[in-house]
Amino acid sequence: MEKEKNLYKIRHSLAHLLAIAVLKEVSKEAKIAIGPVVEDGFYYDFEFPEGVSISDKDLKNIQKTIKKLISKKLDFKRKEISEKEARELFSDQPYKLELIDEIIKNGKTLSVYQTGDFIDLCEGPHVKNTSEINADAFKITKLAGAYWRGDEKNKMLTRIYGVAFEKKEELDQYLKMQEEAKKRDHRKLGKELDLFTFSDLIGPGLPLFTPKGTLLRDLIMEKINSLQKEFGYQKVTIPHITKKELYETSGHWEKFGDELFKVAGKQNTEFVLKPMNCPHHTQIFASKKRSYKDLPTRYTEATMVYRDEKAGELLGLSRVRSITQDDGHVFCTIEQTEKEIENIIYVIKEFYKSLDMLKDDSFWVSLSLRDSEKDKWLGDEKNWEKAERILENIAKKERFNYKKIEGEAAFYGPKLDFMFKDALGREWQLATIQLDFVMPERFSLAYTDKDGIQKTPVMIHRAIAGSLERFLSVIIEHFAGAFPVWLSPVQVKILPIAEAHKKYAKEVFDTLKEKGIRAELDTSDESLGKKIRQAKLDKVPFFLVLGDKETEKKTIMVESRDKGKVGEKTTEEFINLFFQ
Repeated sequence: MEKEKNLYKIRHSLAHLLAIAVLKEVSKEAKIAIGPVVEDGFYYDFEFPEGVSISDKDLKNIQKTIKKLISKKLDFKRKEISEKEARELFSDQPYKLELIDEIIKNGKTLSVYQTGDFIDLCEGPHVKNTSEINADAFKITKLAGAYWRGDEKNKMLTRIYGVAFEKKEELDQYLKMQEEAKKRDHRKLGKELDLFTFSDLIGPGLPLFTPKGTLLRDLIMEKINSLQKEFGYQKVTIPHITKKELYETSGHWEKFGDELFKVAGKQNTEFVLKPMNCPHHTQIFASKKRSYKDLPTRYTEATMVYRDEKAGELLGLSRVRSITQDDGHVFCTIEQTEKEIENIIYVIKEFYKSLDMLKDDSFWVSLSLRDSEKDKWLGDEKNWEKAERILENIAKKERFNYKKIEGEAAFYGPKLDFMFKDALGREWQLATIQLDFVMPERFSLAYTDKDGIQKTPVMIHRAIAGSLERFLSVIIEHFAGAFPVWLSPVQVKILPIAEAHKKYAKEVFDTLKEKGIRAELDTSDESLGKKIRQAKLDKVPFFLVLGDKETEKKTIMVESRDKGKVGEKTTEEFINLFFQ
């Protein structure tokens, strides 16, 4: 923990040195905004005068200047100042004046840090002296545009990013991982593998999935449905718009009103594009009288929801405006809750085992609890305590490596969030199980117990993959596009060497198709070398080479993406070896 604190100070201090360097190397008239610490590093936002521009070429000079500043062994000196002093000191810095207004409004102390002649509005902390910064363990990395305060109504600023560590070896390892991440970027691979695309005519954050990408989505959902089928889940279908009253009742309108796409009806009725499915599913449950004999009732659906994300926050499939949720909701009694959650955990485990992601060192579980501030959640405190207790007992029973994280619960209930590491060691929250006493009460859901008494059911929300778009972005990068055989849109490519071998290649192709194997037949006139290179670029698990010998003997020469040359087999032997 101490290392993290020290690293925070180093990164925060480098943000100030970045501001000094930019004012020196680019424009002393630049307006400075904010320079916080972020994961792996820091950034600073600037507004440059008209006619002044900055490019990636300038970053090396900025970095050299920062190294010179570090070598000067400059002190970081903190001083508390009055509002009057602050306004005089930053009279020509509009962004700092806005921050001063906010600090005063919140009743906080105004403080500045001085480094050489540079003074910045800041609460710290910083290193005491630049000698504490390893000049070989940081790098200024990139430029980006960023709206002031993240609001697209505000001015676009220039953001300069840097990364920093305590040791050069840590920086080298980070940069190496970043290079690997570039190769695995799902946006790059999605285009190369023909999985999805975007269109300016349709709009940002609204991906279009090609036949191969759609097959990938379908394979994921088929796997999930096959695993949960034995537990009695029933598919349901809901519309994509709803009256706003649905979300006012559920509580989502108050919490997420700014993220909703609003739709005007002809008769002054305000509709919204659904941002989530759970309120709709409550209405299916509420559509008829239920008894304890009907419980548990389990609904499942893979459907799109829509959220009005800011343009600057959209990123490939990782952050989109149309989101496919592999959604499921269980309505049950309190006594049935533990068993239902255990069933969901079974599905999660089996699904991630099939992706080879369920390893002791590659996942942990966040027990996401309510915030200490009452206005951040809805419902009765005793019910929250009960729900949190149930989930923790299950986490213990399952022997999960779990951590309690306060403030990460949904507004209607606590969660078990499953955190997985990808091949690069990056952590992602994917599956989730949420326990909800709030929404059934708000919608007056009821069932009749065995004594004829009306009771409110418990509602369990569950997602196995979560957002299908985000999940795809994770696994494309995790596998670098080389998906497991069961998930590969094309499992086998058949490569006849010449025209004389195409007839036999078609026979092999037909045999594989009859067995339900996803095969492609390359009948192009390209050389065998080019066909093989393309099969490798397409990351197909197997490709089969057919020449004179194979055609005569009715065999195939098998090459494996993962194991190399397998050798000569009959088609039947190949199928039995890899697809049984």
